Amino acid sequence: MQVYNIIDKPKITNPVVTIGIFDGVHKGHKYILNKLISRAKEVDGKSVVISLWPHPRIVLNRDMWNFRLLQTHDEKIHHLSKLGLDYYVSVPFDKELASMNACDFVQEYLIDKLQVTRLLLGYDNAFGRDRQGNPDGFLLCAKKSGLTVEKLDEYRAANGIISSTSVREALLIGDLPLAKKMLEYDYYLKGEVIQGNQLGRKIGYPTANINPQSPYKLIPRDGVYAIHVEHDNVFYKGMLNIGLRPTIDSANPVKTIEAHLFDVEMDLYEKEVTIHFRKRIRDEQKFNGIVDLKDQLVKDEQTARSVLNEKD
Repeated sequence: MQVYNIIDKPKITNPVVTIGIFDGVHKGHKYILNKLISRAKEVDGKSVVISLWPHPRIVLNRDMWNFRLLQTHDEKIHHLSKLGLDYYVSVPFDKELASMNACDFVQEYLIDKLQVTRLLLGYDNAFGRDRQGNPDGFLLCAKKSGLTVEKLDEYRAANGIISSTSVREALLIGDLPLAKKMLEYDYYLKGEVIQGNQLGRKIGYPTANINPQSPYKLIPRDGVYAIHVEHDNVFYKGMLNIGLRPTIDSANPVKTIEAHLFDVEMDLYEKEVTIHFRKRIRDEQKFNGIVDLKDQLVKDEQTARSVLNEKD
């Protein structure tokens, strides 16, 4: 898959295009993207995904306290590249673009810049000023611009509608199995290992404190997880706690992400790692003291090892 910024004015022969954010590249997205690839082959064209970046809500500062993404831009490109698409074209999003109506967007970006003649849209695709860029709105624009527009049916799985929002909701309640069914991969989080208070080392459970790579990346529900930690393409088994560490930090509640690796001692300080969430074991809880906490960590390790051994 070739990656371009639309500013570069890529020369694409007979582009067959879809437009969307595609956060998570989940099963619903893949339904659209596989249709796109199929349609492009039917007309001897090239499959092209056009996506806005940064995310419109970041630029417009809308409800940012509750806004989280399933993927960074680079992660999205990585997942799209595995599907067999020909091109990914990023459109820089700003407030000027946000004020543009759908038909002007079609003319300026699709017709003038990419010479698009065929467009596929998901059933709920919408963008542009006042969300005029809905599938029905695009049909009207097509009459003016000569585009052929195909509006796809809604994709439904056995467990209902799949959307980026539904994946986020599953992760925020700790339902990793449901999230994985929709994503078709284990959710993951990249970050740098930073200095912690090293209390875990004193009780036999040294931890790597993770600082997420992106401030917008969704962090799953607080609790204890069985995980794999990826570093330099090697996967290590471990467990992880997300939360406020109430047993030791009750007077200074600051959320932390701490990973403990099994059967290996290595210095990951200032190194980048990827946390692959395999299963949520339990809620975070406050214990009567360090001894009770350590006893529970022993139980958590046994549970996590059992989970991870099943995945081998």
